[in-house]
Amino acid sequence: MTCTTRLPKPVTDVWDWQMDGLCRGENSAIFFHPDNERGYARAAREDKAKAICGHCPVLAQCRAHALEAQEPYGVWGGMGEDERRQIVAASRRRVRAYSTPTASTSRS
Repeated sequence: MTCTTRLPKPVTDVWDWQMDGLCRGENSAIFFHPDNERGYARAAREDKAKAICGHCPVLAQCRAHALEAQEPYGVWGGMGEDERRQIVAASRRRVRAYSTPTASTSRS
């Protein structure tokens, strides 16, 4: 089950950007893969979704939401699932590296 604790509060100001998304009214199957979709079929579907995202006036808001909420499925903000996972993982590595004390800073 998806963890919803990271999602923003349901305040109109937070979600209004979605009303202007070019994906609104499109078939959601363009943005979310069916079970067991792989290879060329998946890449072609994602390319079609990303082409729509590429002209979207709320691309930045959508991408920020997807990364903050760690959306696990579909194309959001012009990024696929794997791309978002890589960005989130890299961010976690940077945070761990920054917060881990080095040997030179832990002198007695």
